[in-house]
Amino acid sequence: MNKDETIVKKRSVYYVLSTHWDREWYQTFQNFRYQLVQLIDKTMDALKSGELCGPFYADGQAGIADDYLEIRPERRAEFEQMVRSGKIRLGPWYVQPDEFLVSGESLIRNLRLGSRTAEAYGGAPSRAGFVCDMFGHNSQLPQIFNGFGIENAFLWRGVNMPGKRQFIWKGADGSGLAVYRCGGEGYVDFCRCVREASLRTKPVDAGEKRRLLEQFIEDEAGCSEVDSVLLFDGGDHLEFNPEVYAVVREKIESGEIKHVDLDGYMTVLQAQRSRISETRTGELREPGIEQDGCSDTTELIHGVLSSRVWIKQRNAACETLLTRWAEPFSLFAGRMLGTEYPQGFLNAAWKWLIKNHFHDAICGCSIDAVHRDMQFRFSQAEQIAERLTDEAAKNISAHIEGNLGEKEFRVTVFNPAVQPFSGTTELTLRIPQDWPQFSEFFGYEMKPSFRMVGADGAEIAYQRIQQAPDRTARRLRPEHFPEAWKVTDVTVSLPLTIPACGYTTLKVAAGQKEQNQGRRLAERTRHPEHRGLRVGTTAMQNESLRVDILPNGTLKLTDLHSGEVYENLLMVEDTADIGDGWYHGAAVNDQTFLSTAGAADVALIHDGPYLTTFRVRASMRVPEQFDFSTMCRSDSVREMKIDSFITLRPGARSVFVCTRIVNPAKDHRVRVLFPSGCADATTYLADSAFDVVERPIALREDRHLFKELDVETRPQKSWTAVYTKGRGLAVISKGLQESAVCDLEDRPLALTLFRGTRRTVMTDGEPEGQLLDRELVFDYRIRPLSGDPDRAALFAESHGLAAGLRSVQMHPADLALRRTTAQLPPEAGFLNVDGKVVVTAIQQTERGIEVRLFNPNLEEAAATICLGEPWHLSTAQPVNFESVPCGEEQRIDGRSVDWIVQPKQIVTLCFTSQMIRKKP
Repeated sequence: MNKDETIVKKRSVYYVLSTHWDREWYQTFQNFRYQLVQLIDKTMDALKSGELCGPFYADGQAGIADDYLEIRPERRAEFEQMVRSGKIRLGPWYVQPDEFLVSGESLIRNLRLGSRTAEAYGGAPSRAGFVCDMFGHNSQLPQIFNGFGIENAFLWRGVNMPGKRQFIWKGADGSGLAVYRCGGEGYVDFCRCVREASLRTKPVDAGEKRRLLEQFIEDEAGCSEVDSVLLFDGGDHLEFNPEVYAVVREKIESGEIKHVDLDGYMTVLQAQRSRISETRTGELREPGIEQDGCSDTTELIHGVLSSRVWIKQRNAACETLLTRWAEPFSLFAGRMLGTEYPQGFLNAAWKWLIKNHFHDAICGCSIDAVHRDMQFRFSQAEQIAERLTDEAAKNISAHIEGNLGEKEFRVTVFNPAVQPFSGTTELTLRIPQDWPQFSEFFGYEMKPSFRMVGADGAEIAYQRIQQAPDRTARRLRPEHFPEAWKVTDVTVSLPLTIPACGYTTLKVAAGQKEQNQGRRLAERTRHPEHRGLRVGTTAMQNESLRVDILPNGTLKLTDLHSGEVYENLLMVEDTADIGDGWYHGAAVNDQTFLSTAGAADVALIHDGPYLTTFRVRASMRVPEQFDFSTMCRSDSVREMKIDSFITLRPGARSVFVCTRIVNPAKDHRVRVLFPSGCADATTYLADSAFDVVERPIALREDRHLFKELDVETRPQKSWTAVYTKGRGLAVISKGLQESAVCDLEDRPLALTLFRGTRRTVMTDGEPEGQLLDRELVFDYRIRPLSGDPDRAALFAESHGLAAGLRSVQMHPADLALRRTTAQLPPEAGFLNVDGKVVVTAIQQTERGIEVRLFNPNLEEAAATICLGEPWHLSTAQPVNFESVPCGEEQRIDGRSVDWIVQPKQIVTLCFTSQMIRKKP
């Protein structure tokens, strides 16, 4: 026996029985669940009879249990007994998400829900970092896993390591994981090589299976740096095979193989961590390799970032509603007014949303029916979050001191940011139609007459933007039928300052009646006509920026501080897409169309001191579809109209853009381009979950050797920035997850708006992937830079774009419905965070107020967290992502606490507080 054979013989072998359960994909959830019920029934029966030794590892997901027991409630007690005894292992996830298409907060909430679901069924949640099928891995997953006591990972995609099974993965902050990286055909390798699951009609021969099993163990042992071999029997939707398991069981009973759950193997791997020689750092997004003699078939599947873009937009909107509005303002209302924190409602909303985070759903690569089901789940999460936000806002507004007259109402405007808001914003006021109205000249159009005063009692000038008469408002009363009345919706723009995580109050009063030649007329409520921001026929300017709209619809942007000029911004690019939900398919016979060839229509929409907006309508004639018989874009064309509303505000450092497109064509990708002029730049920045990632602009030179091409499009959460000395551009967007900086002389930043595709795996095509004749709306901002950007400031702007401001309107009757004895001031802030950090969560937990923040910088950051009056902090303590203390408690006597946050560190602080009553 040679030395290598001796090493192989000494290896310990661990068998894990699982299944990879795609909750929905090429079948609907209900169709897959039908199979799931059969699988779990069979598994439980085999565990009960002793045919299976156990345990059964439930694919790293706890949601499987909920889905099963909804159909089999009669087996709940039996199921819970198996979970308690360790025969079935649930978690750590609720569902397996995609790591780039959901927020960092959503990843944490998913793991929390998975752990609590496992505990609810009586078991300890798995602490195996199971991410076997995610399409790449983000740079902060090691830190996220460590925050749940998970020190390992079981993965496949995103890293090429031919012939090796283990490595150490260091995250952005240095957190580490001991990683088992699947080889061959990934997590299905055992099923392919030993079970021969692809040979559907081949009978099982026990002797042949023994030989295949021995060969598999030997091959795996030769790839391992630790004294253990993993046999992971968990292919897609596969039940256990009794005949194959009987062969494995022979070795289990002889002691040659140990049947464990994945935690059992990972414990062994962790104990031998020092033997692992290879280390990888940061995000793992390598495309799949192809080399002679390499059987590794990993694929990154990078096109999911822009598939069915509406899914990404709805998801981002729901995440924002929950984390920026429903959770914090329910907390603030509860603290100030003593109302209940609606944890049950929040749990329900998060559960609806997290069910949509399963990777084949959020990625937009499933059948049409699956994605239609997602709309319902998004709607449930959205409805709950909207109602909770509305209730908190109205309760706060109703308790603000002061009463209202008969023809007055209160508008309370809320700011969710942890920094004060100062700028202009738009409000839509619902003016009762029985209020006085006036007209200009000979009565061409009637206008409601009203004045506004701020929290300090001073009148506020406003700019009328638009109005819509004959709308219906309603009031719900708990003991009476609903009440409805008619209003005119008037949208105004006005300057406001609002405290951090707080509110300010406006009073709107009807204009007075005036006597004119014996007739009573409404007061003409106008304000001095200050000059707007328009400085030319198609140009506008504020203190920092000048925007010129060129005849072809592109923008020329001048940074008035640096003198740098950026041209050809807002160019639209249209290319063929012959791919599917997984990949953008670039055709050999492609034609790329640009919006700059023709003239654009320009209309001035608003021009005033607080808001100036131009509409730019570009029209492109693009191929109607791709002709797969000739493999060329068709000669027949459709007109694609692109309406972009370009807005500038006083004091703003960014240009605001809203682009609307009704998609007229099939099989294409549409991007908007922003040439940066940063010819010297070799890298660029993009935000990610709890991080900012620096990526190279140039594609890898050996990309032609890969099975899967390296592509320029990469993930972002909300912003991408490219810069060089003295200049640069950042584009900040809402719900758009794919961007690039192209390796061209003018370094254009490219933001993918949408892709239209016809293909879906294991189908003849699913037409709704084309987004045909669907109106698509995209909000983004263009910000010039003077060099390396302030990362925290870009996050703050992206959060402002995503969350905006909100307002509620209260009439005297509304105050009477909600008021108690509590009184609040006309303006207040609940929580302010100062420093170059980013806050991602503010919520109530059993221990107190939790604030989660992270440092996106390469150097430590000092953060000051301050509660608004009348609250004083009592204690502050770091906790992990399960709200368990992980550091010393600090005693505090005051409203603020200072905290040092290390580079790329995520910190969760739990505060207790008390109300300090002022002496009369």
